[in-house]
Amino acid sequence: MRVNISHNKSLKGHTLLLLLPDDLPATPLDAIRSRFPELRILARRQPWADADAHAHVPDAEWSLVTILVTGSALPLKEKAPRLQYVQLISAGANHVLDNPLFTDTDVAFCTANGVHGPQISEWVISTYLALQHHLPKYLEQQKQGTWKRLPDPVDDAVSKRVLIASPRGILGYGSIGRQVARVCHAMGMSIHAYTLHPRDTPASRRDPSYAPPNTGDIPGDLPSRWFSGASTAAIHEFLASDLDLLVVCLPLTPKTRGLISAPEFEVLAAKKTFVSNISRGPIVNTDHLIAALENGVVRGAALDVTDPEPLPEGHRLWGVRNLIVTPHVSGNSTAYTRRVLDILRLNLERLSEGGELINRVNRKEGY
Repeated sequence: MRVNISHNKSLKGHTLLLLLPDDLPATPLDAIRSRFPELRILARRQPWADADAHAHVPDAEWSLVTILVTGSALPLKEKAPRLQYVQLISAGANHVLDNPLFTDTDVAFCTANGVHGPQISEWVISTYLALQHHLPKYLEQQKQGTWKRLPDPVDDAVSKRVLIASPRGILGYGSIGRQVARVCHAMGMSIHAYTLHPRDTPASRRDPSYAPPNTGDIPGDLPSRWFSGASTAAIHEFLASDLDLLVVCLPLTPKTRGLISAPEFEVLAAKKTFVSNISRGPIVNTDHLIAALENGVVRGAALDVTDPEPLPEGHRLWGVRNLIVTPHVSGNSTAYTRRVLDILRLNLERLSEGGELINRVNRKEGY
């Protein structure tokens, strides 16, 4: 039987357990302690991806925990009967969707959506510009001690158009996409956004999730065009809107698996759109992407995620031209844990008031 701990201003009776891979930043943790002095805080250093780390926490501790911050480690539901709120340290929740704690209880799960925007937007722009400016080729020449100008002129970013495919519906305009849009807009690019449902009013275009100060596009003012709809025809209309750069920031769900495949590359062929994927590898069909790159259907791509992942030695992707591959590192930042604790602090405030938590995972949609 699950035990309900009522909300109260001081969070008295609540126990917070932090299972984090890094040392805890003092400033945000001190702010939580100062605001909620009666909140009991426990901390254990655990690898992010260690789903079995829950076994290292004594049953006596689990029986007290009402709030959990974790990567993949989740307790057996019967061992944590008081648990009310799980703060994931990932932007996606696909790795917990089949866990009984998610499927068979009403425990609130919240993502770290918003903590990745600054660093991932920098990765997107740096890899895009690197290929636009032929930097991989020049770096190779540098290693060889060769001074040689390539004949191809640089196609700069001014007046280019970027399509943001982010986690609000099948394609959309979420926190990562909004920061990418902010940076691209500053470079003179125009933005097209896509959402599952129409965003016809200013209120519907606002972003309710977390964003670090001075980042993103909370009001939703930057896109010059908004598209919506779940059908293939609607998605293709979006992809056909004269795009120079497609940024894929989607959650991996049954609806998004293989979403960018041969038919979509055929649509993108008109502009030879550059494809950047920083979400999950299986959203882009690997074989179809290789064919699109080798046949010049798209002019380039940057992948921080692949299918399969890790990308094995000898895989065809390693040798494809006009492609940058990095080993799922675009979200890394020295500010990562601090931002996660910022989300936690905001949600503790809401929990103490009995309010709605930010970044809460929709159990029906899976993100």
